[in-house]
Amino acid sequence: MTALQLQSQTTSKPNEFCITADLLIPGRGKPIHNACIIVKDTKITHVGPADDVLAHYSELPKTHVKVLMPGMWDCHVHLVGIHKIASDAFVQAHQSPVLSGARTARDCMLLLNAGFTSVREMAGYGIQLAEAIDEGSLVGPSIYSSNCIISPTGGHADIHTLHRPWFDDACAHGMPMALADGVPECLKVVRSQLRAGAKVIKICGSGGVGSELDNPIDQQFSDEEMKVMVEEAARARRVIGAHCHGKPGIMAALHAGVKTIEHGSYIDEEAADLMVEKGAILVATRTIIEIGLKLGKGILNPRGWEKMQTTAKAHWEALQIAIKKGVTLATGCDIPGSIPGSSIFTYGVNGQELHWLEKAGLSPLKAIEAATANGPLTLGPQAPKTGQLKEGFDADFIAVDENPLEDLKILADAEHVTHVWKLGTLYKSPRRPISSL
Repeated sequence: MTALQLQSQTTSKPNEFCITADLLIPGRGKPIHNACIIVKDTKITHVGPADDVLAHYSELPKTHVKVLMPGMWDCHVHLVGIHKIASDAFVQAHQSPVLSGARTARDCMLLLNAGFTSVREMAGYGIQLAEAIDEGSLVGPSIYSSNCIISPTGGHADIHTLHRPWFDDACAHGMPMALADGVPECLKVVRSQLRAGAKVIKICGSGGVGSELDNPIDQQFSDEEMKVMVEEAARARRVIGAHCHGKPGIMAALHAGVKTIEHGSYIDEEAADLMVEKGAILVATRTIIEIGLKLGKGILNPRGWEKMQTTAKAHWEALQIAIKKGVTLATGCDIPGSIPGSSIFTYGVNGQELHWLEKAGLSPLKAIEAATANGPLTLGPQAPKTGQLKEGFDADFIAVDENPLEDLKILADAEHVTHVWKLGTLYKSPRRPISSL
């Protein structure tokens, strides 16, 4: 099924319509039984008990669903078209931009089909994909992209196995990575992302797991480099999200004013307290760690597999500490593509992150809040009015056929997502599936 066929299956935007639900989960706040929302054009104009409003809107087109909730957010994706498990998968994905574009187009459809109406992309081809979605050439979620991930030389996003001139050439031709060393280069590289249209800036605060030569615990950018990048982003009303595993990088990023900590594998009580004090958000990405534990031994070198096992154990403890301390969480999976035939490494199962948050100690209602209302917070001043079923907010919402407060795992299965509306347009319903893929 082509994107144009999918587009033709969507309804034209009605001027005003009504949705009633047995249960409405607003994103933030208490659920409402026997509820109703009114939508006019792209905005929600009323939310409340159905009995209070139906008599006044009897003439409106109506749809009844079992459970209504905001469209979900995945706040850490990479739309780069990874199509097979390999140590050089990112390089291979860049070798054919057309092929990567076709694969990421499918991933966008899988995301929307699974109830994700918005994503924050933390390095990838999201800026270009967002343009295609906005113009109607492609069906997918709203995408808010960082464009590149910014790393120091030899850092997490420097592909060590490539000769430096080859790496620089790949970046100059669109590979979503950028290197900067020293304050002047850090200032300029942030401006380069703004020039590309980035809605958020991503930096490497620590080493990583998949990168071969660095250590996840070690801080990468210096305090001064982080500070100047935060300040430059703030001038353009952007926030910075920092890839951080180790505590030194986490603490330095927080003191520099970084808004979101990605992964946060070595958060302890001191770091969690500082996150609460600074109002920082944790995007824990437990899903990619679980995927790594299942699949990593066959693709990582011995050092990488050792790092994966060690980091995974620390990460689970850190996530539980963050929840107990009251750190604000937003969901993110860190999935970089879809492997054919895989039910694990694929877009469309992103809702499993809620299950991991619940298992670590978050209530089902708070896990849904992390996946909805908290998503826009990761964009700071760039945040859209979405993620909640609330008057004046964008009409981004979904319906599911079972109560996720009783079993969050249903949100990881697109079959349970019966309806998807984005900006008031119905993209999925039982008679109008987004995709048969």
